[in-house]
Amino acid sequence: MKSILLLCGLSLYMYAISSGEMLFNGNCVTCHKTDVANSAPTIMQIQSHYKKRFSTQAAFVDFMQKWVEKPNAKTALMQDAIGKYGLMPELGFDTQSLKEIAEFLYEHKFN
Repeated sequence: MKSILLLCGLSLYMYAISSGEMLFNGNCVTCHKTDVANSAPTIMQIQSHYKKRFSTQAAFVDFMQKWVEKPNAKTALMQDAIGKYGLMPELGFDTQSLKEIAEFLYEHKFN
C-alpha cells in the first residue's frame, strides 16, 4: 500500500513539472546555478540578459535553442561571460529538448 501511494505521489510530481524544468534541473543547473556564478553565468543573469534582447517568447526560444545547439562566440550575446568563463561547450542535446529548456527558461521565475 505504501508503495502504491509513493508511486502515485511521484507520478503527480512528474506531471506537475514540465519536461523543460526536468531537463534544466538534470543538466543545465550543473553550470548555470541560481545563486552563484562559478563556472558559468547564473541562470538568472542569462534569463535577464536574453529577455532584454528579445521582446517575444518565440524570439527568445528560437535564438536560445539554436545557439545552445551550436555555441558560437561570434553570435553570443554575453561576450563578457565568454571572456570570463570561456565558450559553452556543444552538449549534443536534440532540438526538441533545447526548445523545451528555452521555454522553461523564458517562463520560470527564478528566485
